[in-house]
Amino acid sequence: MGCTIVGCGKAAPSLVVTNDDIAHLVDTDNEWIVQRTGIRCRRIAQGESTTDLAVAAAEAALGIETDGPVGKSGWRCAHQGAAPLDPSSIDLIICMTISPDATMPSQAALVRQRLGATDAVCFDLNAACSGCVYGLSVAESMMAAANATRSCTRNPVKRALVIGAERLSRVVDWTDRTTCILFGDGAGAILLEWSDAPLGILSTFLKNTDDTDGHLTLGAAHGANPSPPFPIETPEARLSRAARQTDVLADAADSRRNASATPESGLDPEGFSPYIAMNGQAVFRFAAAAVVEAVEEACARAGVSVDDIDLIVPHQANERIIRYAAKKLGLPIERFQLSINASANTSAASALMALTDALAQGKLRAGDTAVMVGFGGGLTAGSVLFQL
Repeated sequence: MGCTIVGCGKAAPSLVVTNDDIAHLVDTDNEWIVQRTGIRCRRIAQGESTTDLAVAAAEAALGIETDGPVGKSGWRCAHQGAAPLDPSSIDLIICMTISPDATMPSQAALVRQRLGATDAVCFDLNAACSGCVYGLSVAESMMAAANATRSCTRNPVKRALVIGAERLSRVVDWTDRTTCILFGDGAGAILLEWSDAPLGILSTFLKNTDDTDGHLTLGAAHGANPSPPFPIETPEARLSRAARQTDVLADAADSRRNASATPESGLDPEGFSPYIAMNGQAVFRFAAAAVVEAVEEACARAGVSVDDIDLIVPHQANERIIRYAAKKLGLPIERFQLSINASANTSAASALMALTDALAQGKLRAGDTAVMVGFGGGLTAGSVLFQL
C-alpha cells in the first residue's frame, strides 16, 4: 500500500516574454541571459490570477477539459482510464505559493471553491521553491496516517491535490536585472491516490538551513521592526482607550495610505521590501550542493542506487545548477529534466510543471523511478523519490 501519483498537470499565462523583451527594460541581452541561466523566455500573467493558474493545473491533473483564460496540459495514469475525476472525490488540497491572491482565505481555499472540491480540507504551505517536495511530503504523511488505521481518528484522505502556483511577476523588481530575468508565472499540480499497489512515493527528504545573511528574501525587514499602529498601553491608560482609539487608528491609517516606497531602496517606510532580493553567488553555491545531497539522501532512504534512477526532476532555477549537479552525481545531463528555457523559475510550481513536461515528452513511463528535487528560499531543500 502507498501513495501513488495518478495525475499531473500544468498551466501558464498566454503572454510569452522573451529575453529580447527584457532587454528593453534593463541592460542585458539574450546571449547574456542564456549563458548564465539557460532561460530563453518566460510566461507573464496579464489578468490571469494565481487562482486561475492553480485551478487550470488542477483540472489538467484531474483530466477535466474546460475553456478558460489559461493554457494547460496534463497527464493521467493509464489505470485511471480516460474519464475525468470528479473534484468532489478530493479529500485534501495543499497549495504551495509565495504569491497568493489573498492571505485569507488561503489560496487553497480559493482553489477548492472554484474547482468544486466540496469535501476537501485545504491549506497553504510556504517553503518557497522547495514547496513542491514539502507539499508532497506533507500530503503523503497525512494519507499514510489516515489509512494506517481503520478507526475514525483521522480525516479520511484517499485523494489529494498538491498544487504549486505562482504569479511572481507581482513581486519582481523589473528594474533589477539580477532578478527580473529569472522568474516567470505558472502552476503545476499532482494528484495523489492511496492505493494497494506497491508503486508510488518511496522516500522523502527535507532539510532547512538558516539564511542568516538574507541571501534570498521577499518582504524581509531591513531595519527596525515596524511599530504597532497605536501605543502599547499600561493598565491605567486602558481606562481612556475607548475615547482615544478612534482618532489614533484613523491617524495611523492616513499615514500608511499616504506613505510611498523609497525609490532608491525599494523599501517602504517601515523597512520592508516588496520585491524578491537575492545574492546570486551565495544561492548558487547553496543550491548546487543541495541538489546533490537531496538526490543521494532520497536514494539512500529508499535503498536504491542513484544509477537506478530513470529521471531527476529538479526545481528549474538555473540550468548551470542542474548541470553542476549532474557532473557531481556522475550522471549524464539527459537524466535530468530541463524545462527552464521556456518557463524560467516559477518557484513552487517549477518542478511540478517540469514533471508534466517529462511525462508529455515520454521521458517517464509506467514502472520508472524518478526523484523530484526542490531548493530555494528559507533556505529549504528536499526531494521525493517515487515510482510510477
